[in-house]
Amino acid sequence: MHWLWLILAIAFETVGTTALKASDGFTRLWPSVVTLTCFVTALFLLSLVLRTLPVGVTYAIWSGVGIVMIAMIGWIVFGQRLDAPAIIGMGLIVAGIVIMQLFSSTTGH
Repeated sequence: MHWLWLILAIAFETVGTTALKASDGFTRLWPSVVTLTCFVTALFLLSLVLRTLPVGVTYAIWSGVGIVMIAMIGWIVFGQRLDAPAIIGMGLIVAGIVIMQLFSSTTGH
């Protein structure tokens, strides 16, 4: 169940961060409400994950996947461009998550 909570936490954090951009510095009501609601929900779900998985592994996966998802949303939704070093760096983040999942005994697999 902890993997489902982690996936949902990442999804809520990603939506919250996207809404944060749309909130224009918390000057727009509904994007601000979405941001706060999503961040609180994401942190609650993350707290459930931490009952089972170590904090370091959980946070590495949560933040790493979130970084890549937000970068993709920035590109698709907001037209933001990534240069080659940014893309390579995100590829390394994904590689690190895959290595943890495949070879680390701390992920509980």
